[in-house]
Amino acid sequence: MVKNIHGHTLDILGQAILSGRYAMGASLPPEPLLCEQLGVSRTVVREAIKSLIAKGLLITGPKLGTRVLSDEQWNWFDPDVIRWQAQAGLTPEFLRDLQELRLVVEPAAVRMAAEKANHEDIAEIEAAYQGMKNAIEQGGDYVVHDLRFHQGLLQASHNRMLVQMGKALSALLRTSFEISTRIKDGPRSSLPLHRAVLDAVIAQSPAKAERALMVLINGANDDIEQVLSSRRKLPGVAGSPTHLRKNSKVHA
Repeated sequence: MVKNIHGHTLDILGQAILSGRYAMGASLPPEPLLCEQLGVSRTVVREAIKSLIAKGLLITGPKLGTRVLSDEQWNWFDPDVIRWQAQAGLTPEFLRDLQELRLVVEPAAVRMAAEKANHEDIAEIEAAYQGMKNAIEQGGDYVVHDLRFHQGLLQASHNRMLVQMGKALSALLRTSFEISTRIKDGPRSSLPLHRAVLDAVIAQSPAKAERALMVLINGANDDIEQVLSSRRKLPGVAGSPTHLRKNSKVHA
């Protein structure tokens, strides 16, 4: 129960920061007022503040109070921070930062995967691909299998730091994949691109695997730019995952 209260309080404060209710550089209300507003004890507020400090959102100190840090100092690899940003509303800056990060990390990882992947790695990525295919043909959660595919590539690099980064990237990648899935014909058109990446890894061809992955990432970038150029409100991705309908013509 205490954990639930802590998590709920953390979510309220985190969402308030990411939405700009508590602006960067601004002070949070005094502790007694926060307790009154949130209906929780000082212990719960203090624990939530400690968590937000650890995530890089807040700083506290004598004569300083508790202030919101610049977003450059926020931990953008923290799943909670990503979730709060999605709930507050995606921004062009957030999405473009994500795409640039993918361009730095994933091509290097897939080259390593093509050199180092073993039978277990290939089987995992094949299973993810089949899950994507089934979601398109029979309906279901395409994104969870898409995410598993890309995590499998990072795992197959057998670089411990890249594998750890893959865990941190999960929430970020889910954001991108959810947007692509909502683009008309997104999943179905990207499926053969995923197959090309997997085939190149199986063939132990690093250069071919990297080229195929770049086509895939650039396609995702085009999807995001299409959404941004539409001038419509960016889609929210904080709720339930997008499920494809059976025989749906909508794919990503």
